[in-house]
Amino acid sequence: MKRKNIVDQFATFLTDNYYKDIALALAKGKKSLQIDISLLDKLNPDLADMLLDEPEKTIDIFEEALEQIDIPNKKKFRIRFFNMPESNRIRIRNIRSEHIGKFICVDGIVKRASEVRPEVAESTFECPECGEHITVMQTEQNKMIQYPTKCTCGCRRGFKLIRQKLYDARWIAIEEPFEITTGERPSEINVFLKEDLTSPEIRNKTDPGNRIRVLGVLKEIPRKTIRGMKSRQLEILLDANNIESVETEWEDISISPEDEKKIKEFAKDPEIYNKLIASLAPTMYGLDKLKLAIIFQMFSGVPHILKDGTRIRGDIHILCIGDPSTGKSQVLKLSSDMMPRGKYVSGKGVTGAGLTASVVKDEQFLGGWVLEAGALVLANRSIIGIDEFEKMDKADQVAMHEAMSLQQISIAKASIVATLPARTSVLAGANPKLGRFDPYIPIREQVDIPETLLSRFDVKFALRDIPNPEIDEKMVDHVLKSRHFEQDKVLPAIDPAFLKKYITYAKVNCKPVLTKEAGKRLKDFYINLRSKSSGEEAPIPITLRQYEALIRLSEASAKVRLSNKVEIEDAERAIDIMKYSLRQFGFDPETGLIDIDRAEGATTSAQRSKIRIILDIIDELESVLGKNIPVDEIERRAKEQGVERIDDILRKMKNEGMIFEPRSGIIQKV
Repeated sequence: MKRKNIVDQFATFLTDNYYKDIALALAKGKKSLQIDISLLDKLNPDLADMLLDEPEKTIDIFEEALEQIDIPNKKKFRIRFFNMPESNRIRIRNIRSEHIGKFICVDGIVKRASEVRPEVAESTFECPECGEHITVMQTEQNKMIQYPTKCTCGCRRGFKLIRQKLYDARWIAIEEPFEITTGERPSEINVFLKEDLTSPEIRNKTDPGNRIRVLGVLKEIPRKTIRGMKSRQLEILLDANNIESVETEWEDISISPEDEKKIKEFAKDPEIYNKLIASLAPTMYGLDKLKLAIIFQMFSGVPHILKDGTRIRGDIHILCIGDPSTGKSQVLKLSSDMMPRGKYVSGKGVTGAGLTASVVKDEQFLGGWVLEAGALVLANRSIIGIDEFEKMDKADQVAMHEAMSLQQISIAKASIVATLPARTSVLAGANPKLGRFDPYIPIREQVDIPETLLSRFDVKFALRDIPNPEIDEKMVDHVLKSRHFEQDKVLPAIDPAFLKKYITYAKVNCKPVLTKEAGKRLKDFYINLRSKSSGEEAPIPITLRQYEALIRLSEASAKVRLSNKVEIEDAERAIDIMKYSLRQFGFDPETGLIDIDRAEGATTSAQRSKIRIILDIIDELESVLGKNIPVDEIERRAKEQGVERIDDILRKMKNEGMIFEPRSGIIQKV
């Protein structure tokens, strides 16, 4: 097909379908025109095929055709294509040499990104002998300025650079999305963005953590060896023509007037809480309290920014500790899948850098040190499910502290000092050390998680597998129905797509305020529980941290009803969940009271009083026997004062550096 025919055909296509869009783009000062590639393929398949096979040549012809359209105050536009048909999209791992030079479309998550920097588009040189001006186009494959090889007069050196045209450019690296790389290492590709693809709006879309679709021309450049020589092996890059946002953000979920009407009707349903519980993992029997807490976690509380700049988080963190086969992993996976941007990771396969953020070096494309986002940042404003939480390395668990309390990730490595947002709700699952959860042993002795991290969870649940003929029969019947005999009947009470819209509507439109009545109910619960313990050595049943968690749960309960006020009924639901959590973890059988230190892994009140008795015995024996005190003598005197499990107390004192054992059977005070 001749060039003139192509120009005429495309000009006709633009005039018929995009005349108003061109005028509107001009009025808004835009630098590019968005063309639907599916529409072009439908109306003129030959032009669409040309674009896919010879993109660079075809796009030049299309931009020439755009200049021929008669519009006042016309300027040069770039043509950007979008909406590539599904059949023409390709996985990053399936890109081969046959695709080089072709127009392709890939999906991916932005893993790394450079800063926006100016690059030279073309350079004009002056010949030192004849004074002729020579223009050299600079290609993105070469990092160095390309000089003219020779002038028409025969001169080959001494060319003087007199002017150059610049454009803004940025490099990003995208990797395959989570859901298509299960059990595989995700492949990645570098993408080159320039001109209006570096605008502030597009930049926000292409920052680490965002999921995008890139349409562009696949190009190759030779790799450099250590000595600077060109290698036979080529590196590929995608010269982007357009960027589409793929991730369903909260603001991007479209809610039609019909949807809004349905949402408001559903909010009035008196059975709304039970229906929501029945919509989360309906094939799993029971776990109603845990499911309700996770529903509240999805809706989340309201973040508060105080007058002094302090930010109180609204996101709710939940920890599930339980016996094998109680369904922790399934609940975690389903919950994270239900939310836009939700992520699921497993403890043993997680590192601190993979979870939070890291700084990596990439000289060839991104230019030096660049920031790489981890799963917590990728799940910003959503939920991350972390299974096998206790199997994470200690250093990686430490990386969670800032993310869970301040909801940000601070990085200060190499030349990069940055703070990334991590407003993410954490839903963690852990297994007890001894295989089964024992309510009579403090949580710290059962799960290998630091006390400081345990205290950051708003509520904790123990999922126990206790033989009970009645419950066992109901559970087995439910399994048979849901998986074998009545699969079609055991469906979520609410359609997942509608539930996603419902949560979105509530999160965007509802900011419930605590009423005085609800505040008084929460205050009374807090004060009454605290007043049961008095005196210096009494156990602390609940702290201000749990009180803040109660407020968050109450606000989430109000959001479920689309209410802008937190009523007493919301406070009661929050108290019910908190009581359930405290009873499971905080009940101290020795004192018969709830001790929050027991639930959060710290030294309990009963242990503290026993440690004081042991210390008094050690002081007394030290004055008689000297520094070296036999353990047998300590045990004998402790039993006389009614102290049991002395080995555990001495081990605790050793761990905290209060005593040490110079040789077997002998104790010395530090």
